[in-house]
Amino acid sequence: MPDSRVPRDSRSRPPRKVRDGRSHAPRKSGAGARPRRNGNEPRRRHSVIVVLMLIAALAVSMRLVWIQGINSAQLAAEARANRLHTERVPALRGDILDANGEVLATSTERYTIIVDQRQIPSYREKSQTAQVKGVKAVAMELSPLLSMSVDELEQKLTGKSGYTILAKDVSPEVEAAVKQLRIGGVTSERVAERLYPAGQVAGNIVGFTGSDGTALAGAELSFDEALRGTDGERQYERGAGGQLIPSAQVSEKAAIDGESIELTIDRDLQYRAQEILAQRVKDFGGSGGTAVVIDPKTGHVLALADYPTYDPNNPGATDAKYRGNQSISNVFEPGSTGKLFTMASVINEGKAKVDDHFSIPYRKDFGGESIKDSHEHPERYYTLAGVLKYSSNVGTVEVSRRIPNEKREEYLRNFGFGAKTNVNLPGESAGILHPAKDWRGRTQYATAFGQGYAVTALQIVSAVGAFGNDGVRIEPRIVKGRVGTDDSFTPEPEGEHTRVVSSDTAATMRDLMDNDIDDNGKAAGSVEGYAVGGKSGTAQVPGGTYTSSFISMAPMDDPQLVVGVFVYGINGFQSGSTVAGPAVSELLGYALQRRGIAPSGHPGTELENEWK
Repeated sequence: MPDSRVPRDSRSRPPRKVRDGRSHAPRKSGAGARPRRNGNEPRRRHSVIVVLMLIAALAVSMRLVWIQGINSAQLAAEARANRLHTERVPALRGDILDANGEVLATSTERYTIIVDQRQIPSYREKSQTAQVKGVKAVAMELSPLLSMSVDELEQKLTGKSGYTILAKDVSPEVEAAVKQLRIGGVTSERVAERLYPAGQVAGNIVGFTGSDGTALAGAELSFDEALRGTDGERQYERGAGGQLIPSAQVSEKAAIDGESIELTIDRDLQYRAQEILAQRVKDFGGSGGTAVVIDPKTGHVLALADYPTYDPNNPGATDAKYRGNQSISNVFEPGSTGKLFTMASVINEGKAKVDDHFSIPYRKDFGGESIKDSHEHPERYYTLAGVLKYSSNVGTVEVSRRIPNEKREEYLRNFGFGAKTNVNLPGESAGILHPAKDWRGRTQYATAFGQGYAVTALQIVSAVGAFGNDGVRIEPRIVKGRVGTDDSFTPEPEGEHTRVVSSDTAATMRDLMDNDIDDNGKAAGSVEGYAVGGKSGTAQVPGGTYTSSFISMAPMDDPQLVVGVFVYGINGFQSGSTVAGPAVSELLGYALQRRGIAPSGHPGTELENEWK
């Protein structure tokens, strides 16, 4: 019998039951079939979220650990630094002294009392016994110390300013007393006030500083590094309102005060030089002048006077062009004083002697150039000594032609012309000295009698000093040395020594200079009782005015001083003997007595000046 069972066909199988009792139809395949769901997907998502939350929590925890533990010191330091206030404690500038220790410039320690007005109302607020509090109490405390009325102080103490000046120029003693009160909001700042006790005396040498202490002129500027010292600093913590808390001082680095410098200048001699010079400039209607006194043995400048000059306490009251040193910045042709260097160079080369004979007309042509003397005269018969004594231009050119121009230039440069003296003051000029190859036309002859090149007053006085120092020129110096804060003294190096002429030539030049001045105490540049040597000079400058000068040396048996006086801007020809000679006599006489130099041990030299 046929099998009655229906053949098994998966398409007709009843649905399969699973454990939950629900039936599932067979999965369809092919087109239109739905994707099969993954039963683990929700669980995975949950795990990811949990992991991410754990990572975030860990990061937060680590940050807290860093902030609260590892980095807490750094953060605290940064916060503290933001509260710190640093103020400069200025160093006191060193003194400037004259050669005898007299003070020409000094700094005084002073204080400015300041207040943070925001802190004042709370003063003594928590005191159970205080009868007066706040602004009134502070004003009453400060009034007797600052010599100000209570009402005035109350006005300055009231407000919301974090910085208000209560008083300036307060002494250290008063500042200390204010500090002892320990008033929150009241503090002080150290300031250094620059004073010049001698006023205009040596003002052109000392120079001055600005209101902020910046060096602006003179020795103040040249020696600023030594004088200014090193500033210190003081740190305070700021309160929440930005106010200073003096009681919470963190640190203080003391200021190191500057060294003092001792000049070569003699204050009293400088004063006399300025006084004499000013009168001569006024008497002859000049535009200005200079007086120089040096020691030829050391190169020390004993006086360096200018007129007009200025008071360093108030430099703004004087025209800016007079706030320097005319003695080292103003250049001029030396005129007849330049004849000294022509004579010295020719004598040193062995090409001339003091008794050589010269026939001197009033006018003579040299290479097509007409050279004449200052005053018309018949033919003269001078020795070389007479050529210098009577200051003949024609005779000097005759002498100069015995050596080449290049050799004369070499001597002029050795005497220091065409270069700075290195006196170590700002604004110094090198003067003007062109190479001999450029001496054309009249210049090649005019340089023999002090024209065609330009010098400063200090340059030419220093050059003449070589005759008083055995033929050796010493660079001039304005500073003797430095004085430390412990009063130790360190001398400044000597100026460079340059042998310009031989010892014999220097002695000959002293004889010639001595011969030039009559030793009767009445001649220009002379001083009664002393053998004095010298030379006058007058030169026209661009613009038509004249510079009149006179340079003297004494005593001639052992020169200790060289003095030069120069008057600028004179209208019309006025000889150096007339204008500057009497001033040199007066200044040299004072300097000799001031220095305690005894009168000469022998009379002055008299040479043969004429041969026919």
